[in-house]
Amino acid sequence: MKKWVLPLVFSILCSGAQGLLANQAQAEEEKILNVYAWSEYLPQESLEAFEDKYGIKVVYSTYDSNEAMYAKLKLLDGKGYDLVIPSTYFIAQMRDEGMLAKIDKTKLSNFNQIKKHLIGLEFDPDNEYSIPYLWGSSGIQVNKKYIDPAGITSWADLARPEFAGRILMPDDMRDALGIALLALGYSSNTTNETEIKAAYEWLTALKPNVRVFSSNNSTQPMAVEETWIGAIWNGEAYLAWEENDNLEFIYPKEGGIVWIDSFVIPAGAEHPENAHLFIDFMLNAENGALAVDEFRYSTASEAAQAVLPQEIRDSHIISPTSEDLKGSEITLNVGEANAIYEKYWEMFRTGTNIE
Repeated sequence: MKKWVLPLVFSILCSGAQGLLANQAQAEEEKILNVYAWSEYLPQESLEAFEDKYGIKVVYSTYDSNEAMYAKLKLLDGKGYDLVIPSTYFIAQMRDEGMLAKIDKTKLSNFNQIKKHLIGLEFDPDNEYSIPYLWGSSGIQVNKKYIDPAGITSWADLARPEFAGRILMPDDMRDALGIALLALGYSSNTTNETEIKAAYEWLTALKPNVRVFSSNNSTQPMAVEETWIGAIWNGEAYLAWEENDNLEFIYPKEGGIVWIDSFVIPAGAEHPENAHLFIDFMLNAENGALAVDEFRYSTASEAAQAVLPQEIRDSHIISPTSEDLKGSEITLNVGEANAIYEKYWEMFRTGTNIE
C-alpha cells in the first residue's frame, strides 16, 4: 500500500501548493491601471501622485462621447480597460447588458464622503456599479454686452429671432433634444414619440439661427464672443467667464439637464483591485478639489467641497444650490425609446426625413 499511498499524498500536497501559489499570483495584480475616460478629465497631478504612492502605472486613453465609449467596450466585450467614467444613463444600460463588474464599497474608505444627493439614484439605486466623480448641469450663458440677462429666463428664449446667428447649442442627441423638450414643457426623459417629434421640430426651426454646435469646446465661442447666447454646461460656462467677465450664467425656469459622471469597472477588467485603489484615491479631499480646480465642474465629495476656495464654494455656477436646480432632471436610460431619439436626431443632423 505504501507504494501508491505516498505518491498520492505527494501529488495532493503539490496540487494544493500550486493552488495557493495561483491564488497568490492572482491577488498580486500587475502594476498597471488602464483607464478609459473623457479627455482632460483626470488631473495630471493626481495621476502622478497615484503612481508614486502605489507604484501602479496609469495608462490613460480617451473618448469624446458616451456613445463612442460604449461602442468600443461592446466591441472589446468589456475587456482592455480597468476603469471607465460614463455618464448616468449609460451606466444603467451597461449594467443591464452585463458590461460592468460590481464595486466592493468596503474597499472605498472615502465612499462616506460622497454627497448624499448623488447616491442611491434611479440609474444605480445601491451604487453597486458606479461611484460618482464629477457632476454638473446645463444652463444658458449670455453676453450682457449684447443681451440683457434679466430678459432671459427660459430655454424657449433661445429661439428669439433677435439672437439669430449668435446662438450656441450642444452637438449631442440627448442634450440637444432634452433642451428642446424642456423648452416645450416636456420631460427631457420622455418616451412619448409625439413629444420627441415636437422637440425635433423645435430644433429644426432653431437650426438656421445657430452659429455653433459643439459639445467638446463650448468655452471658446462664448469667451471670444463668436456666440452671444447659448446652452452650455456649468463647468465650461465658468471657464468662459474667467476669460470674459461680460458673461452671465442662468438656470432656466424649466430646470436644466443634470449629469453625473461616475467611476465604473468593466466586467472584463484585468486589474480590478488597482481600480478600487484609484477610485478611493480620487475621492479624497485633495484630489477631488484638484479636479474642480482644473475642470471647474462640481465635485461629488463633501470633503473636497470643504477645502475648495471660498469663491468656488459660493459660486452658483460651480456649486449650484437646490433652488438653482429646481425642476432639473438627470438624463436617464429611456430603453426602447432610444431608437426614437436616434431616428429624429439622424433626421435633424442630415436634414432628411426617414419616417
